[in-house]
Amino acid sequence: MAKWFSLGFWELVARIVLKNRIFMLSIIVVITALLALQWKNIQFSFTEANLLPDDHIVNKEYNAFLEKFGEEGNLIVVGVKDDAFFTPKAFAAWNRLMTEIKAQKEVDLVVSVNDLKQLKKNDNLQTFELVPFVDANKTNSPEYLKTIKKDLFENMPFYEGLLFNKKSGSIRSAIYLDKKIVNTAHRKDYIVKSFIPKIDAFEKETGIDLRVSGMPYIRTLNALSILNEISLFIGASLLLTSLIFFFFFRSFRATLIAIVIVIIGVMWTFGLLGLFNYHITVLTALVPTLVIVIGIPNCIFLTNKYQQEYSAHHNKARALQRVITKVGTATLMTNLTTAAGFATFIITSSQLLKEFGIISSLSIVSLFFLCLIVIPIYYSYQPVPKEKHLAHLNRNYTRVFISWIAKTVKYNRGYVYAIALVIFFVSIVGALKIKTSGSLIEDMPKNTSFYKDILFFEKEFEGIMPLEITVDTKRKKGVMNLSTLKRMDELQETIEEIPELSKPISILNLVKYSKQAYYNGNPDYYDLPTSQEQNFILSYAKNATKNSKDNLMKSYVDSTGQVARITTFMRDIGTGNMAKIEDQLWAKANKVFPKDRYDVVMTGKALVFEKGTQYLLDNLVTSLLFAVFLISLLMVFMFRSFKMVVVSLIPNLLPLVITAGLMGYFGIPLKPSTILVFSIAFGLSVDDTIHFLAQYRQELKNNNWKIKKSVFATIKESGISMFYTSVVLFVGFSVFMLSDFGGTVALGGLIAITLAFGMLSNLMLLPCLVLTLNKSLANKQEFMEPKIDILNNPNEKDHEDLDKSK
Repeated sequence: MAKWFSLGFWELVARIVLKNRIFMLSIIVVITALLALQWKNIQFSFTEANLLPDDHIVNKEYNAFLEKFGEEGNLIVVGVKDDAFFTPKAFAAWNRLMTEIKAQKEVDLVVSVNDLKQLKKNDNLQTFELVPFVDANKTNSPEYLKTIKKDLFENMPFYEGLLFNKKSGSIRSAIYLDKKIVNTAHRKDYIVKSFIPKIDAFEKETGIDLRVSGMPYIRTLNALSILNEISLFIGASLLLTSLIFFFFFRSFRATLIAIVIVIIGVMWTFGLLGLFNYHITVLTALVPTLVIVIGIPNCIFLTNKYQQEYSAHHNKARALQRVITKVGTATLMTNLTTAAGFATFIITSSQLLKEFGIISSLSIVSLFFLCLIVIPIYYSYQPVPKEKHLAHLNRNYTRVFISWIAKTVKYNRGYVYAIALVIFFVSIVGALKIKTSGSLIEDMPKNTSFYKDILFFEKEFEGIMPLEITVDTKRKKGVMNLSTLKRMDELQETIEEIPELSKPISILNLVKYSKQAYYNGNPDYYDLPTSQEQNFILSYAKNATKNSKDNLMKSYVDSTGQVARITTFMRDIGTGNMAKIEDQLWAKANKVFPKDRYDVVMTGKALVFEKGTQYLLDNLVTSLLFAVFLISLLMVFMFRSFKMVVVSLIPNLLPLVITAGLMGYFGIPLKPSTILVFSIAFGLSVDDTIHFLAQYRQELKNNNWKIKKSVFATIKESGISMFYTSVVLFVGFSVFMLSDFGGTVALGGLIAITLAFGMLSNLMLLPCLVLTLNKSLANKQEFMEPKIDILNNPNEKDHEDLDKSK
């Protein structure tokens, strides 16, 4: 198999490409057109990222919960903290707003102060009736509204924590969307085109600032932010990398073809998303930008090699052929190692990561063939490079930089090792300080109004992230058994004691409210009925709001009365705090609910995300080891030297350790976004190693296996390209720091820093290691390529034929 990628193989590829230029370009046009037709299948994800495998127990429990109770994230809350709220003008505007929202087909239920219902006892029917809390005919009176406010805050404990904060005086409405639209595009259309305009109109009319939150609302605006950033990243990365490319080569023609290639690559990426019917998620949204950032270095290596070859012998045909034959294997391997860094996510059981790994790795490999075909063909139709286009090969700043590298490697090898060891041990200390974090909202844009509204609800109502607990009594109608209700009450008391959690909502609230209503609304009786009271009060409660759309509790007991649901909302807390809360809740649940009589399950989107983060952390080492193993196999195939592979891994693992150390010292936690850094950065950093060692192999043969001469010739030959591509990658990934999403900023910044250290490590530490271990690394048998060598025995007839074809 090795001979497939020998120089003879690449000579064949060069002949096919350069002698069939029109046909090859036609194939690219056809592929582009076919993939463009798949754009119509592109969809956007309308749910949060699920990092767990589909068959994970936490996912199974969550899906079982959804099947029984429906989508739990269908609540939108609209809050206000303003003394002007209980004035005739503001209250009338609020009433119109809530009435309009309630009348929309997308809304299932609205619970709001203006049309609040309270329970009243009906002795004749032995049930409770829902009667209006507010008399609409009296709301023009400021005195009446003051009375309503006092009555609400002092006599309606059922709604405390749900509709008002007794301590601060803030008010909110609960809007439950139709569960059928929550995870569809219809949700986005409703919120953007109907809901938000109504909120804006109220604020304009009254001057009162409304706060809006809840998972449907957050998901929608978060998704819109991601969509907006796709165009920002593509535009910014294309602009910056193109400017850098032009600055290096000073050629509009070279820059133009590089831009065209990466744009086609982006088109192919979107086509692959449509072809596989993958959704655009927070991860796959990054792939088009990655294609640009990785594609430009490909163009740099191929363009630089063409200009180096032409500068050496001024034979255009030979230069074009050697673009393919000299760097074909190295460029293929660099792209394969980069793709391997992304492909490691395919082995995880997470669908989200699998899709990201598949799309990114396929895009990178296809981009390689695109560059390898288009660049030689393009230059075959262009005039030969002018002197000004070749001036960068001897530009002063690059020459000074490369000379400094060479002198350091030649005379200060000991200092390089000493500095590397010091940095390594200091980084290890920092890495031990890394903490973990798993939060649904931590990486959301901090400067957006919806994020500030999240903080408002965290302060006033203890958060908006749902945490669900279900209690299966294992018998029909077992929920309304007084003993079960008492056990639920004990658990809910524990929930209320935890400051990060909101006041829980369950059927227990209705039962307590029923007792209060039975005693004519006296708030002192908001409690569970006694054993003497249970028969008549529970019979009233069972009949309350039966078959009514206004029944707030209809989603808190299943249709058989066997399973009860307790809902609480949590603040934005990290993985460690979440684990402590979970342990505290489980300790109480296991104590009050005997396992032989009850099945208790803890679930909810917040818990699923936290478990997903932990799953990624647990698989981080496995994923990174797989990346190292896969890339090592590729390098063994390329160099056929196990010792060379070991030496090449050291300069690439050191930057990863440095990055981990920086994360520890600067308090950057391990979370879904930053976990991805290591595999991606390793795959990219190894590219410089491959280019260096591939050039070193050629220089060994050209210099009769004189090791020192070959090393410094390699630094001079490959150093410029490695420097150029590292600058492009650094700037390209830095583009992600323009993001409003904290995770994307961390991902881009950390990869950029890792690649910068990776470049220095490969330009300094790697040649030092090669020189130190030169005797054992210069085995001619291990480095010999197949006998067909167009570099040393070029077929001049082929060159003449190519010249004529021009």
